[in-house]
Amino acid sequence: MTALDQLDSVEETGGGRMSLRGHIVELRNRLLIGVLAIVVCTVAAWFVYDEAFKLLTSPFQESVRQLGPKAGDTTPILTLPGVGDALTLRIKISALIGVVLAGPIWLYQLWAFIAPGLHRSEKKWAMLFAGIATPLFAGGMAVAYWTLPKGIAILISFTPESIQNLIEIPHYLDFVIRTMLVFGIAFLIPLVVVLLNMLGLVPASALSRFRPYIILVIFVFAAVATPSGDPFTMCLLAVPMCLLFFVAEVICRINDKRRSRAALEV
Repeated sequence: MTALDQLDSVEETGGGRMSLRGHIVELRNRLLIGVLAIVVCTVAAWFVYDEAFKLLTSPFQESVRQLGPKAGDTTPILTLPGVGDALTLRIKISALIGVVLAGPIWLYQLWAFIAPGLHRSEKKWAMLFAGIATPLFAGGMAVAYWTLPKGIAILISFTPESIQNLIEIPHYLDFVIRTMLVFGIAFLIPLVVVLLNMLGLVPASALSRFRPYIILVIFVFAAVATPSGDPFTMCLLAVPMCLLFFVAEVICRINDKRRSRAALEV
């Protein structure tokens, strides 16, 4: 018996469940749709490359304006180290935009593949998590983009006046994307705390008891996680995280009270 025959031998059960081979075929089809969507959006992004490039390099240009002109023509500039790097850069940026633009499609394909195996309550919590996580993640990335000019200006200010800082664009873009991802993920941490509380794993009383230590950990995390490492950027990550943590603590406290009243009524 071949491997495919073995897969086919996993017959559908009384609940109308799909065979193992059916799941594999469905996964392949959904992956194909997701990849095709990314390719199409990448091709479309190729034609808006100039606008995207200006958007990504705007924090650097703003930081140079904040620093002001330097004597001896030593103003920091962005550079490309190789002959073919301009083409590689365009492909990378177009692909990145393509993944973002195709996000609703490939995320839906992922959800459509996972959702049938979830219970109704699990689907409800998953949809709630996705609905709240998306704006939180986007908000974190927006805060990061807003803080980048100041953070970059602080880092560049350490360059001696007699030296011109030639920053390679690939390294600069890695720095920008990494910073925005760190901020976006950090803004999701309070949401994870609330979900753990909903599951009964993290009581609000524990959050209150360890609040000073949690705030300390947040500032340490912000100091380590921010690629620029300057106090300004660290505080702009740590302060919103602390505020979101306080909101999460209030929600957990309300949920614990609701759970206690429900237990007394039983």
